[in-house]
Amino acid sequence: MPTKRDYYEVLGIARTAGGEEIKRAYRKLAIKFHPDNYKGEKSEGETKFKELAEAYEVLSDPQKRQRYDQFGHEGLRGAGVHDFSSMGFGDIFSMFQDIFSGGGFGGASMRGAGQAGLDLETEVELTIEQVATGVDQTLEFERQDFCESCGGTGARPGTTPAKCNTCGGYGRVQQQVSGFFGMSVRVVACPDCHGTGKIVRDRCPKCGGTGRTRKKRVLTVHLPPGIRDGQVVRVRNEGEPARHGTNKGDLHVYVHVRPHPLLVRQGDDLVCRAPVNFAVAALGGTITVPTLAGPEDIDVAPGSQNGQVITLKKRGLPSVTGGRHGDQHIQLFIEVPKKLSPKQRELLEAYAETENENITPQRKSFMDSLKEYFKK
Repeated sequence: MPTKRDYYEVLGIARTAGGEEIKRAYRKLAIKFHPDNYKGEKSEGETKFKELAEAYEVLSDPQKRQRYDQFGHEGLRGAGVHDFSSMGFGDIFSMFQDIFSGGGFGGASMRGAGQAGLDLETEVELTIEQVATGVDQTLEFERQDFCESCGGTGARPGTTPAKCNTCGGYGRVQQQVSGFFGMSVRVVACPDCHGTGKIVRDRCPKCGGTGRTRKKRVLTVHLPPGIRDGQVVRVRNEGEPARHGTNKGDLHVYVHVRPHPLLVRQGDDLVCRAPVNFAVAALGGTITVPTLAGPEDIDVAPGSQNGQVITLKKRGLPSVTGGRHGDQHIQLFIEVPKKLSPKQRELLEAYAETENENITPQRKSFMDSLKEYFKK
């Protein structure tokens, strides 16, 4: 996943900024990077607009801000921070409607606001062993949810919201605007009911008429075998309802696979570098290597060379799409002793005297090529 910028840097404010200063900074920059106003690349403006929304959500919430100031981005795991990268502009406007109510945006800004639910994101960390088998992971996080007292209507229990008189319950009104070619009519969200078609006159005392309360959520998510670092698992309908919507968004679970101290993942294969002493490489023998099933003894053939690879078939990771397993590759590297005992030195010197009697094809080829080169 890409590295997130510091939220204070994103909004261009000091770490001591108060709530009103944070709000003003966000509104000013959101207006600048909104697609109706931004003059640069559309994708760049959209990315910055969503980055601003994420920074404002955290810094405008005292609890989230405290966690962020103390622990940084890592401290926000499970804190109910929204996945703004997957949201449309209408969803963002619905979340921060009080910020944008003063205008400064084109007619498209409220189109479809509140219809879609809001997505959330969280992270999980897995070991290679968990990736090999798959795992049911328990997640705990907070989210805005329908108020249990009023059922999400925002009205006091026993009452119902009234039809909006301004739009007649349609949630949309016509508005005349002047343009280059004269006056024109456009349809916008009703300014009184904010597109819902309903007005809450007697508010629910528990949620204050918002229809939403913050709740702790615990659920179990299945992460399949073979899942990869950075992969995202989407859990449907585990996000939040928009401010005036009824459908919930999704929860995006970002997977981080913890590096293994001895095994390196390459696709579905696993690679291990195993040290082999000179005697075992020359004479052959057995070494112990790590595998997903635990330590395992493997045979090293006599005359094994540095960098040689021994493959254990189907001992790697399963493919996330199913149907096959990767392999585990053991790469040998020959250890040359840095210090020799007198006895070892005596034996090696005796061996060295016999080396010219048994020249390997590789060394003979090299020596012949060397002689030819210096004849020139």
